[in-house]
Amino acid sequence: MTGFWILSVVTIVVMVGGVIEGVLHRRNLSRIPIRVHVNGTRGKSSVVRLTAAGLREAGITTCAKTTGSLARMIFPDGSECPVFRPAGANVIEQVRIVGAAVGNHAKALVIECMALQPFLQWFSESRLVRATHGVVTNARADHLDLMGPTEDNVARALAGMVPIKAKLFTGEKRHLDVFKQAAKDRGTELVEVSDEEAAGVTPEELARFPYMEHAENVALALRVCSDLGVDRGTALRGMWKARPDPGVMTTHEVDFFGRRLVFVNGFAANDPESTERVWNIAIERFPDVQTRIAIFNCRLDRPDRSVQLGRACVAWQPADHYVLVGTGTYIFARAASKQGLDMRKVVVAENQRADDIFEIVVGLTGRSSLVMGMCNIGGQGLELVQYFRNRCALETSL
Repeated sequence: MTGFWILSVVTIVVMVGGVIEGVLHRRNLSRIPIRVHVNGTRGKSSVVRLTAAGLREAGITTCAKTTGSLARMIFPDGSECPVFRPAGANVIEQVRIVGAAVGNHAKALVIECMALQPFLQWFSESRLVRATHGVVTNARADHLDLMGPTEDNVARALAGMVPIKAKLFTGEKRHLDVFKQAAKDRGTELVEVSDEEAAGVTPEELARFPYMEHAENVALALRVCSDLGVDRGTALRGMWKARPDPGVMTTHEVDFFGRRLVFVNGFAANDPESTERVWNIAIERFPDVQTRIAIFNCRLDRPDRSVQLGRACVAWQPADHYVLVGTGTYIFARAASKQGLDMRKVVVAENQRADDIFEIVVGLTGRSSLVMGMCNIGGQGLELVQYFRNRCALETSL
């Protein structure tokens, strides 16, 4: 009986503690009148940073949190620090972020949705954020093992975070009906950001960013800022000052004993459609290189992504060499081979260090080469970006 009573007491204490924590969290949420919850397949981190920067420029005390390439907490003065994760990523960390925002007297919190599983999408919104403004950038074929098996399933999973009796902003077109239905069910106003609005972000305005930013992301963030009373000029001034996400697409030119290597960081574009788009932009920007080298950073825990990109890359503008790094490279190689990729062009460098991969790339380079990293930023992706950045003579954006 003693053991039974001890277990009962512990259970009651845990339950009471959970109730108290929930009450305190809801009180913290009520202290932040503007809560923007950003979700989608591509561009989430950028939209978080852009929106927060626009609000800051207008004098609204704003905190933000990205999950992106590296999880970051962004403070009202624009400074940021890594999010401490002693036991790995967990959606419950959003509770700490809300508490930190309250501690910084934030009137606005712009937070990236970090959930993937459909249930957690709903849980993150309904229990942890309770947004006044929801944002869905787009719905593409990614994380199909958790949200798939089809792109339509991905859209339905993302719709789980549509807030209740609030506003939902989206630039998604192909699966707009999914979000319309979810918004209707939850009494939320749906705000569509059209292609015309994205086209209204001029090349001159995009050129003011010190890195490559997509017009769709800027248009979406501008629409949210406008709804919160921030005029376009003020919002843009703040956005131009914003620090980019570590995974933002940049180029790093390296002169290695007379050999020109142009490294393009495309690791953050994980789905086939976005990755091909970045690959085409890079080829168009650097048409004069002698050799094209595509680096795919594979992850054994992301097999679906390796299969998707392995199949898709065969139909893209061809590379001269395909270098497979990371873990589980055989998954990518098998998928690409079945689609007809010439395996004589493939170099497997599984679990190699960044300096060893660099040596492989140099060995494949003639007088000049375009080297683009893609598939996953995690693990060796970020290491390669840092390696090239530390050795580059010129860093630019595409």
